Amino acid sequence: MAERADLVVIGMGPGGEEVAGACADAGLSVVGIDQRLLGGECPYYGCVPTKMMVRATDALAEARRVPRLAGSAIVTPDWAPVARRIRDEATDNWNDAAAVERFEKRGGRFIRGTGRLLGPGRVAVGDVEIEASRGVVVNTGTEPLVPPVEGLQGTPFWTNREAVRIESVPESLVVLGGGAIGVELAQVFARFGSRVTVLEGMERLIAMEEPEAGDILGEVFRADGIEVRTGVHAVRVTHDGNSFTVSLDTGAPATGEKLLVATGRRACLQAIGLETVGLDPAAKAIAVDTRMRAGERLWAVGDCTGHGAYTHVSMYQARIAARDILGRPGSEASYHALPRVTFTDPEVGAVGLTEKQARDRGIEVRTATAPMSVSARGWIHGPGNEGLFKLVADPATGTLVGATAMAPDGGEVLGLLSLAVHARTPVSVMRDMIYAYPTLHRGLEPVLEALGL
Repeated sequence: MAERADLVVIGMGPGGEEVAGACADAGLSVVGIDQRLLGGECPYYGCVPTKMMVRATDALAEARRVPRLAGSAIVTPDWAPVARRIRDEATDNWNDAAAVERFEKRGGRFIRGTGRLLGPGRVAVGDVEIEASRGVVVNTGTEPLVPPVEGLQGTPFWTNREAVRIESVPESLVVLGGGAIGVELAQVFARFGSRVTVLEGMERLIAMEEPEAGDILGEVFRADGIEVRTGVHAVRVTHDGNSFTVSLDTGAPATGEKLLVATGRRACLQAIGLETVGLDPAAKAIAVDTRMRAGERLWAVGDCTGHGAYTHVSMYQARIAARDILGRPGSEASYHALPRVTFTDPEVGAVGLTEKQARDRGIEVRTATAPMSVSARGWIHGPGNEGLFKLVADPATGTLVGATAMAPDGGEVLGLLSLAVHARTPVSVMRDMIYAYPTLHRGLEPVLEALGL
């Protein structure tokens, strides 16, 4: 006989934990299921530990700027404090006992295992079957996408999971993939002393962002001593027990002690029984409506919905789904102002559409750019002030549809631009605002003026 609950959540990453906890707080009987750590990728292998690595790297970079700004400094990188902080402060040595206890104190029940749909409102995990009267939330997340390169499988390559667990940096590292994960970790290891080579199939780094940002980041990387090779594809990987060799479709092979595969992520959907609820298990994502509904008594949130593999998207969707499950009024999902940050130095903050994305949608956009140093604060910052503002506007509405702030704190500067895109604030209103002097935000003034709207 099946057990009974009000709600079952398959996948307890950030979005799953959020919706499960909110519904438990409201008095529903909630069962959360996950085969891995409660909390998902973000606190244990993604956002939190990698940003601790980035924070340490930023400290090194600033110390190395002292001779040009404030005297002299001797900088000796040491990975031990970084590894210790990740284990002690972020991941509790990859133990989720505290997270499980937190969820159970809210009234939830946690089962470690692989959840599988059996039909509308029905879930199996191991030998247990659960009938959920309200329904089921799917939040199965993504896993690293490993490309079918000859010889790669079976070698001790890294994904982000192995990279955050290291206790010492390698002498050399090849990074396969120049997207956000690849470039963040490449810069971290390079600034801690590794000889780093980045291989990217597109013509520039962070190719999904504005080309100007990718070009600047490439220049920063080369100044850091990182070898950047774009427009190349791996065709074969070998490992001799000590080092990797990556043969390419053009140019000389790349070699390194370690190989980091950062070529994207894919949704974990193939084995969760989607066919039992009328959905395609071979799909790349679960289609949801603006309330996160995916079918009869079925909701989906997070990476598996295909709206961006970001913790903030997962949490946003979880709040909407929880309100819908509980029958409470609330807003519907909208992604026109989706923000994202690549945490390199400088940070690349972006929101909404790039110029290319907007033009591909048939919007005859008007754009304007300016280097970050155009602001007094950017100039005062001195070495390490590389970056730019780029605004993408729709003349028909007089509003921004996208923006990029590449700066020492680009992710923080992004807040103003995210609000403008989200609220469809007229460019004329933004242009007539007072911007505090001297701030990086003030660098927006000439860019807004150049739009001519």
